[in-house]
Amino acid sequence: MKDKKIVNNIQKDKYTTRKEVLTSFFLSSEYELATKRQIAALLQIPKNDFLQLDKILNELQDEAIVYIDESGRYVPFDKSHLIRCKYQAKSAGFGFGIVQEGEDVYISSKNLNGAMNDDDILVEICESSGRSREGKVVKVIKRNTDRVIGRFSKSKNFGFVVPIDDSIEDIYISKKNSQSYRDGQVVEVAILKYPTLKNKAEGKIERIIGDSKDAHIDSKSLYISYGLDKMEKFNQDVVEDVKKIPQNVLEEEKKNRIDRTGERIFTIDSADAMDLDDAVSVKKTENGDYILSVYIADVSHYVKEKTALDKEAINRGTSIYIPGKVIPMLPKELSNGICSLNAGVERLALGADMIISSNGIVQSIEVFKAVIKVTKKMAYDKVYKVISSTEDEETIKEYGEYKEDLLLMEELAKILNEKRMKEGCINFNIPETHIVLDENEDVKTIEPYPITFANQIIEEFMLVTNMAIAEKYYFLELPFIYRIHEKPDEEKLRDLNMILSNYKLKIKGIKDVHPKALSDILNSIEDEKEKDIISTYMLRSLKLAKYSNECLGHFGLNAKYYCHFTSPIRRYPDLFIHRMISKAIENNMDFKENELLRYEKRAEEYAKSSSEMEKNATKIERDFDSLYSAIYMKQFIGQEFEATICSVTSFGIFIRLDNTIEGFVSFNDMADDYFIYNEATRMIVGKRTSKQYKIGDKVNARLIKSDVLTKQIDFELI
Repeated sequence: MKDKKIVNNIQKDKYTTRKEVLTSFFLSSEYELATKRQIAALLQIPKNDFLQLDKILNELQDEAIVYIDESGRYVPFDKSHLIRCKYQAKSAGFGFGIVQEGEDVYISSKNLNGAMNDDDILVEICESSGRSREGKVVKVIKRNTDRVIGRFSKSKNFGFVVPIDDSIEDIYISKKNSQSYRDGQVVEVAILKYPTLKNKAEGKIERIIGDSKDAHIDSKSLYISYGLDKMEKFNQDVVEDVKKIPQNVLEEEKKNRIDRTGERIFTIDSADAMDLDDAVSVKKTENGDYILSVYIADVSHYVKEKTALDKEAINRGTSIYIPGKVIPMLPKELSNGICSLNAGVERLALGADMIISSNGIVQSIEVFKAVIKVTKKMAYDKVYKVISSTEDEETIKEYGEYKEDLLLMEELAKILNEKRMKEGCINFNIPETHIVLDENEDVKTIEPYPITFANQIIEEFMLVTNMAIAEKYYFLELPFIYRIHEKPDEEKLRDLNMILSNYKLKIKGIKDVHPKALSDILNSIEDEKEKDIISTYMLRSLKLAKYSNECLGHFGLNAKYYCHFTSPIRRYPDLFIHRMISKAIENNMDFKENELLRYEKRAEEYAKSSSEMEKNATKIERDFDSLYSAIYMKQFIGQEFEATICSVTSFGIFIRLDNTIEGFVSFNDMADDYFIYNEATRMIVGKRTSKQYKIGDKVNARLIKSDVLTKQIDFELI
């Protein structure tokens, strides 16, 4: 046994050494392009090591050290003009090459060269393109899609599958592979041949998901197409880890923790929430300061490093929320059980006591490990009844003894909100879509998500906590994951100014814009629906917020220091920084240098993976919203609606209904005139009538189509 271990170590060392030699070989200034056979000859690698050579060369391609050109020669990336990126399809007709740094690359359908969504690709920039950065796919390095869900369509000599994901083109099914299937069936297809410039992808049907007779086939198909069915259950290793976790706080776990079980502590959330990871309490001192105590579930106490549970949480990165269902980052035994701050039971938490002045300035913050017992689980709607003095008898009976606590919370939240608004935090006034399903999982209604100041109380407390935590540990130089939002591009702001000019508004100082410049514009718009639309367009003009191991500030919040600390049950970055804070508390900030370097590397790695998983979750959630919107609106075909124009394009306009659902009006359905698009003003003008339509205009529209397959809702103007 010992001899086998020694042999394995020797082989491992040999592999590592050979990989280092090959890397140096490729990066050498004297390297001339060579094939695998030539490389083996030059480095005198014996034939019985060719499998190892293959493995190393594949790894070097994955690590973006080299790629293979059309002649089979290995080309170092640093000697190439090509860009390595991941293809993100926006439709079957175009997409973008997503790069690590710099501007993403636009790729049209004619330049795809067979690339599919999520493929790793090599792109060459088109010199003559009118766009600032347009490219063509030179090579697909790695295919990342091997199965597709879609609807089968049968013809006499062959069939094809129309994917649920409309960014993927139809997949050809040969006559031999299509004879056993019926038109309209939803199927899973394994890809046999990937698309080329001339040919569509070819596939083989692996299984039938269902057919059009199934009332929920569309949501079921979308669910499976994203692999959510496989995420419902956790693997056996994770299950075994969870079995070892107690479902009650043990006496030995309370050691070295501050006991806050006797304090009045509250959770405020939606009435049906099960994963309660934050709780709060507020007191006021004699000199007028406030003591805000925020308690966050101590998830890192249960999710240990290097366990199967932790690895799965890293892979998932975030929980995914779709109507009627949650795909959790952590098993329900944790998310709804021992980590959920349920009322009346002891729970472990990371606490933060903040002393906040009467003008909203955080004067100090103390972070500690605690054991708590939540006094009362509260719901937003009932809290709002209390603070707005509109209580009914039931609410008075249930919440009456906590009224003073809630009024004090409201008082502090208003101070914090006023301070943020005064300093220029951008308050995007965009209503969220709230899709309500009935007991049969059919869409009952779609409406704006109800937001009151009860929601704002928790929002303000979480924001101030995240900022204070980020600032504290930035100066302590702890390896950390920050939530960053970089300054917008000048070109995007110029485009936004064109739209704002229609309302006699303008962003000043776009070369070095301050968030307050954007905030002031939104605050100057009185019409709420118009403000919603301008907020949406302004948000699209900004960069996406993401995670980083560097503290680069948050533009939208006008915050120099910001992180996500308050939701470790559903976001991995929060869990990681909880782990770091716990270690800092336990070790009194005494870390070894190699330990700090190791955690800094992990922070960088997890920030990157969590940002990607967040994008993926957002796409899934939006797709489900679009699907359920199309299903819901089918019943209203032929009916008229009041709407607001939310986007104007060269091929039509997009409108938004009061219930937040968006639809499209094609120029073909505006038959009373011929409309010309003005790109400079983002406006269309009728050639005959001079009738103008711009973003924010109110219109009356008739629903003419709601296509569940394409998730597209079409209107005509009245």
